[in-house]
Amino acid sequence: MVCRQLGELMEGMENMVRGVLPGIGAGGVGEMLMPAVRVDVCEGDCDVFVVADLPGVEKENVTACLLSPTQLGIWSERRSNSAEAGEGAQVVRRERVFGQMKRMVQLPSEVTAENATASFTNGVLEIRLNKCEVQRGERIPIE
Repeated sequence: MVCRQLGELMEGMENMVRGVLPGIGAGGVGEMLMPAVRVDVCEGDCDVFVVADLPGVEKENVTACLLSPTQLGIWSERRSNSAEAGEGAQVVRRERVFGQMKRMVQLPSEVTAENATASFTNGVLEIRLNKCEVQRGERIPIE
C-alpha cells in the first residue's frame, strides 16, 4: 500500500516537473538535473572531440554550430509518432522526451570550425574540431 502511494506521488511529481521544464528529466525525477542531450567531450593534442546521444532523432533534424571558440551549440528535434501505439490506443505513461532539444557545450580549448568533421549514425552525433593554433614566442612587428 505504502509503495503504491509513494509510486503515485513520484509519478505526480515527475508529471509536474515535465509540465514546467519540458525536455528535462527524461529519465524521471532522479535524472531531473541532467540535460536532454547528453555529451562526452574529449581533448587531444590537436583537436577536441564531442559525442552527443540523440536517440530517435533523424539526421535532418540535427544542427551543430560553433558559437564561439570555446562553445558548441547542438540543436535537435525529436518528433512524436502517435501511430506507434495504434488506432484508438490511450497513452497511459509518457516518459520519452519529444520536441526541440538544445545543448550548449563548453569546450576545454579554443577551436575553429575550419576542417571540422561531423557524422551522425544511429542517433549518435560525433564532431571533431581542430584546436586553434596559438603561435607563442613569435615576434609581433611594430610599425
